[in-house]
Amino acid sequence: MQGRAYIARQPIVDNQQKIIGYELLLRSDTEETSTDDHLAASKVLANILSNMGEEWRLGDKLAFIYTPASMLMGDFIELLPANTTVLEISGTTQPTPELLARCRDLRARGYRLALNDFDLPKKNPALLEVANFVKLDVQKLKANGHLEKHVHALEEHPAKLIAKKVEIQKEHSICKKLGFAYYQGYYFAHPETLNAKVIHPAYAVVLELLDKVRNNAEVKDIELSLKRDVALSFKLLRYINSVGFGLSCEIQSLRHALAILGYQQLYRWLTLLLVTAGEGSTPPALMRTAVTRGRLTELLGKDMLDAAERDNLFIVGVFSLLDAMLEMPMDEVLEKLSLPESITDALLHRQGIYGPFLELTEACEEGDSEHIENLAFSLQMEPETINRAHLAALAWVETLGM
Repeated sequence: MQGRAYIARQPIVDNQQKIIGYELLLRSDTEETSTDDHLAASKVLANILSNMGEEWRLGDKLAFIYTPASMLMGDFIELLPANTTVLEISGTTQPTPELLARCRDLRARGYRLALNDFDLPKKNPALLEVANFVKLDVQKLKANGHLEKHVHALEEHPAKLIAKKVEIQKEHSICKKLGFAYYQGYYFAHPETLNAKVIHPAYAVVLELLDKVRNNAEVKDIELSLKRDVALSFKLLRYINSVGFGLSCEIQSLRHALAILGYQQLYRWLTLLLVTAGEGSTPPALMRTAVTRGRLTELLGKDMLDAAERDNLFIVGVFSLLDAMLEMPMDEVLEKLSLPESITDALLHRQGIYGPFLELTEACEEGDSEHIENLAFSLQMEPETINRAHLAALAWVETLGM
C-alpha cells in the first residue's frame, strides 16, 4: 500500500512583498503535525530530501526549517544545501557551549540560523550572536503590549527581524514602521500544502546498506544492494537532483550517483531514511517484478552495449514500473528526476538505444512468442539467448532473497 508525503510551505516576504523564502512544516493528510520533537523534524527532512523532489523549494529562495537542538547537533541537517537553508531554533533553547560551537560551525559552512518565538525575558546574548534572523510572534506580543519593547531591545543586534503571524493590514503597517525586514502570516498567504506519492524502501535493505557503508564496502557491493530495492534507487536519484550538488552533468548511473554523493553523505542519507523505511512499502510482488525486469533488460543488452550502458539498462528496467508504484503517469514521474534522454526515451516511448531491450523484456514477461521473435530478429538475437537471459534473471532475483 502506498503512502503520501505532505509538506506545508508558507512564504516569507520583504518590504516590497517579494518572496525571499518559505517556512516548511510537516503535515499529515488531514491536519498540521507538530514539529516539536526530533522524530517529526526528521520526517520533515525525509519528505523534503527523498519524497518531494524539487517541489519543496523554488530556485534560490530560502527554506526555513524547524530544527530541535538534538537534530542541530547531529549530521542529518548537513544533507540540506547550505546556501538556501535557514535552521530555525527555538528562542528558549539552552545555549550550551557545545550548541553554540555547533551553530558557529554551521554558519561557517554557509547555513543561516533563525531564532523562533524569541522571548525578551529569556533573552540570551549568546544565541543572538549566532542568529541571522529573529522571529517575533506578532499576535502574542501585541496582546501583551510588548511588541515595540522587543523590537527596540533587538536594535543593537545585526540579526534581521521577521514578523510572524501577521494577519491583517494594520499589523503589517505597524511592523513596517517598527523596522521589521521580513513578514509571514495569513495577511500575505496561508500555507500551501505540497504532497507526493511515496514508495518506501525495505527496512532490512537500508540496514544492510548502512552496514556496508560503515565498513567501507566496495562500490560494486553497495550498488548491488541498491539494485535490490527500486524505492532506494529512485530516492537516491531524486535526492541528488533535488539538492543539486552544483551538478553540470547528468547522473549517468547508480555508480555515478554514489561517486558524487560519497560514503559519508550516503551514510547520513540512509540513516535518515530509517525514519520512514518499511511504512506502506511497495507490494513485494511488484517490487520483485521490477527488479527482475531490471536484471533481464540488463542481461539482454550485455553483449551489445558497454558496461556503463548496461547499468542504464538496469535502471530502465526497474524504473519502468515506477508509474505503477507511484500511481501516476510516467511523464509526471520523470519530471521529478533528471535522467539522460536515452533513458527517458525508453521509459516513455520504448525508443532509443535502450527501448527495444525494455520492450523485449516486457514481451518475455507476457510470454508473447510472436512479439519476442520479431524483436529478437530486429536485435539479431537468438531465441535461445533470450531464454537463457530470462532464466538467469529469475535465478539472480532468487539469490537476493526477494
